[in-house]
Amino acid sequence: MSAAYERLVARLKRAHILGTVAGLLGWDEQVNLPPDSADQRAEQSALLAELHHAAASDPEIGRLLAEVEKEVCHLLSDKLSEDVDEKVVWREAKKDYERVVKLPAEFVAEKARLSSAAYHGWAAAKGKSDFGAFAPFLEKHLEMAKQEAAYLGWGDRAYDYAIDKHDPGMTAAKITELFAELKAGLVPLVRAIAASPVRARTDIFKGFPVEAQREFLREVTERLGFNYRRGRIDVSLHPFCEGSGADIRMTTRFDADNPLDSLFSSIHETGHGLYEQGLPLAAQGTPLGQNAGMGVHESQSRLWENQVSRSRAFWAFFEPRFREKFPAQLAAVSSEELYLAVNEVAPTLIRVDSDEVHYNLHIILRFEIERRLFSGELAVADLPAAWNALSQELLGLTPTSDKVGVLQDVHWSGGAFGYFPSYCLGNMMAAQLWFAVRAKYPELDTDFEKGDFARLLGWLRAEIHEQGRRYEMGELVRRVTGEELTPKYLLRYLQERYAPLYLK
Repeated sequence: MSAAYERLVARLKRAHILGTVAGLLGWDEQVNLPPDSADQRAEQSALLAELHHAAASDPEIGRLLAEVEKEVCHLLSDKLSEDVDEKVVWREAKKDYERVVKLPAEFVAEKARLSSAAYHGWAAAKGKSDFGAFAPFLEKHLEMAKQEAAYLGWGDRAYDYAIDKHDPGMTAAKITELFAELKAGLVPLVRAIAASPVRARTDIFKGFPVEAQREFLREVTERLGFNYRRGRIDVSLHPFCEGSGADIRMTTRFDADNPLDSLFSSIHETGHGLYEQGLPLAAQGTPLGQNAGMGVHESQSRLWENQVSRSRAFWAFFEPRFREKFPAQLAAVSSEELYLAVNEVAPTLIRVDSDEVHYNLHIILRFEIERRLFSGELAVADLPAAWNALSQELLGLTPTSDKVGVLQDVHWSGGAFGYFPSYCLGNMMAAQLWFAVRAKYPELDTDFEKGDFARLLGWLRAEIHEQGRRYEMGELVRRVTGEELTPKYLLRYLQERYAPLYLK
C-alpha cells in the first residue's frame, strides 16, 4: 500500500467512527431516551450529522483519492485487477465522496433534525392512530428527498436515487419487472391456500412468560452464531438492528400471547447482526468492511428467519428446548400443530406480522405507494385512502385505522424512501442463495437437526459477508449462484414449503 492509500484509509475510518456514534445515538433514541428529552436528542443528532458530513467531505479525502488513482489504479483497464482490494476501496470511496460533497452541511443537519423529530411524531401519531399529525413530517421528508436527489443530479429520477441509496444499481423499472413476475406466480398460491380447509391454530399461544421468552431467544440466537461479546439485544417499539461489526445493537419486542413474534423478530435481526459481524473487522470504515446494500442485508435476515428457522430440521432440534421452557403452555399441543403454527398462512394488515406467503404483497403495496408519491400522482394527504385501497386489492383486507395501515412502519419517519423494496429483493436473493448452498451442502438439514449452523454461516461468511462492498447486489448474486436475480427460486421455495402443509 502506498502512503497516500494509508492516509486515505485513515480518513475514511475517522468518518466511519463518527457515523457509528450517530448510529448509537439513534439506537438509544428508540430504546432508552426519556420521553421529554427528544428536543435535545434532535439537536445532538443534527450536530453529529454535521460533524460526520464534514469528516466525510473533507477536501483532503478528495486529494488523496486523486493521488491513489494515479498510484494504485493504473491497472484500471485490466479487467483481471478490478477486484484488487485497493482498487475496490478507491472505487467505492470515490462514489461516496462524490455523493457527500454535493450535499450542503446545513441540509444534512436539517435532515437529521427532522428525522429525530419525525420519529417521535410518528410514535405519537401511531399511538393515537392520527395520520394527520404525522403528515407534515412526511411532507417535509418527501420534499427533502427530492431536493437531495436534485443535489446529486438525479432530479428527474428522484425515486431511482432513493432506491440506489439502499440498493446500488437497482432501479424502479427493474423492480417493477421483478415484482410483476413475482406477483404473477404468488397470487395463485395465495388463493389456493386461502381456499384450503387447513388452518393453523394460533390460540395455542397464551401466557408465555416474557422472561422465559427472553432466555429462549438468547439461546437460539447464540446457537445461530451471534456474538454477544460484540452485541446485545433490547426492546423497542419496532424491532431493528444498528451498528457495525464491533458493536451490534439489536432490538425485539415481547407479547405473552405471541411468543413467535419476539422469536422470529430476534432471529431476523440476528441475520442482520451476523452479516455485520461477518464483515472484515480490520477493514471497518472502508468499503471492504461495509455491507453491499439493504437488499443483500435483508437476504441475510430473511434467510435465517424463514428458510432456516421455519424448517422442520430447525424445530427438530429446538422444539424439545421450547417445551422445556414452556411445559404447561405446550402440554396439549402436538408437534404437528406447533410446526403448522410456526408456518401459519393467513392475511394480516401488519407487515411485520405477515407470513412468508403474503409478506411480499405488503412490499409491493409500499413500493407502489412510494412510486406514486415521488411521481406526484399521489399527495401525502391522500395516502391513507390509497393505502387502504391497495391493501384491499392485494391482501383482501382494509385497515380499520391508520395505526394498522399507513402508520404501521417506522421507515418514513427517517425519510427512508426506497428501503421497502429491499425486503422483497432480499427475499428473492435469500431463496436463490438457499438453493445454491443446499446444492453444495445437501446435508444441511442434518446439521440443523443437531443444532449446528456453522456450515451455513461459514458459507455465508465466505460468499457474502467477507466480500464487503466488492460487488453490487446483482453482480454478487451472479457470482454466488451463477444466475441473475430472479423471483423463480422464491416462488419455488414457497411452493415447496407451504404446499405440503396447506394443499394436501
